[in-house]
Parts: sequence; C-alpha cells; structure tokens
Amino acid sequence: MDIRIFDTAGDVAEALARRIALALADDPATVLGLPTGQTPVATYAELRRLHAAGEADFSRASTFNIDEFAGVGASDPGSFRSFMDRHLFDAVNVRVERIHFLNGAASDLDAECDRYEAAIERAGGLDIQLLGIGANGHIGFNEPAGELVARTHRVTLTESTRRDNAALWGGDAARVPREALTMGVGTMLKAAALILIATGERKAQCVERTVHGPVTPRLPASFLQLHRHVEVYLDREAASRL
Repeated sequence: MDIRIFDTAGDVAEALARRIALALADDPATVLGLPTGQTPVATYAELRRLHAAGEADFSRASTFNIDEFAGVGASDPGSFRSFMDRHLFDAVNVRVERIHFLNGAASDLDAECDRYEAAIERAGGLDIQLLGIGANGHIGFNEPAGELVARTHRVTLTESTRRDNAALWGGDAARVPREALTMGVGTMLKAAALILIATGERKAQCVERTVHGPVTPRLPASFLQLHRHVEVYLDREAASRL
C-alpha cells in the first residue's frame, strides 16, 4: 500500500482531487468507481472547483457508483444518485449516458445486480475505484460478516451504518432503508487501482486494522491488502494509530 498522510482533511481532498484530475488528463476515457457518504464530499467540492477552473475534464469519463439503497428511486432526495447529482454530476461535464448507477427501485434486485456487473465488464472494468471506509471497516455496503459476497449483491444494513447515513434522511435513522445494493469486494478488487480515503480520529482504529491486521471478512476493508495497487489518503487523525 502507498500510504499518504496529510495534515488536514482539506489537504486530503485537494490532493485526491488533483490525483483524479491528472488521471483524466492522462486518459480522458478513465472509468471511475465512486463512493458516497460524508468522507468524499470535500473531494467532490474540490473537483467541482478544478472543473470550473478548466483543470478537470469529465467529458469522456465514465462513472460507476458503488451502491444504492434498495426500494429507492433515483429521484428520491435520499438516494445516492441524488447525492451524487448535488455534490458532483450537476457541476461537471460528465455525460449523462456515461453515469452508471444501481437502480434501487428495480423490480428484480438480483437481476439488477447482474446487470450492473455486466455493465462494468462492457466498460472494460474500473480504472480507479475510490473507497471510503466505515467505522466498522465496511467498504461500500459490504458489512462485517462471516463471509463476503464477491459480486454486486443485495445486503442488509447494520444499525450503525443506518445511523451513519441518517443525514440523507432528515437525520432520522429509522427512515434509512434496511437494505441496499452494493458492489462486492471481489468487484472492487478487479479495478486497476484502488484509492482508500479516511479522515478523522473515528476512523483511526479501522485504518490501522486495514493496513496491519489480518485479512478477514470481519473487516471487509482488510481485503485491500490483496490488491497490487492501493493508495491510501489519510489525514493525521485517521493515521494516528499507524
């Protein structure tokens, strides 16, 4: 793992956004895997700024978001698609037909997961997969478990993860859907490069276990140790136990 430690979360966002902008300049057709949640918000804000300054061109890029809530349509304000529109897509020049999302409102959720896997393959796979990490070590909505599902699949969310996403639902964790669709860890590990982002002291323990602990489905992020090209972007608080 290539671990990069910055003084502040703002410094992380700035460095990571420039990393993505440079990747787009090097290969304008880059296929990006994108996360939601609070951690990447600052990075998306910096990408919006770079795009406005003419320094980040998404016109030929493709995106695949990691996850979506089950039973939730794209236009629902609590959906991750709405989140991405607000924080990134509406302010950059990514073409709508190149934005790929799981459909949480699909009538057959298992078939929807299969469709998404096929779409990633048709795109030639993910060039860069950005990942946040939950305080319990989850990546995407792959929760700690006795075993993990490799491919895109349906998952039951833990109560802690529902609480972490309550802000999207008016601060009420009870409104957060109990199920979601998510890329599997195996799908993520097929990306050419993985970039893990973590900020804040709350993430320090799971970051330490991800980097130095055993590979275990009880800490899904630990599987990143198996990948040949992983970059880890941390602020000093998240890196405090390394």
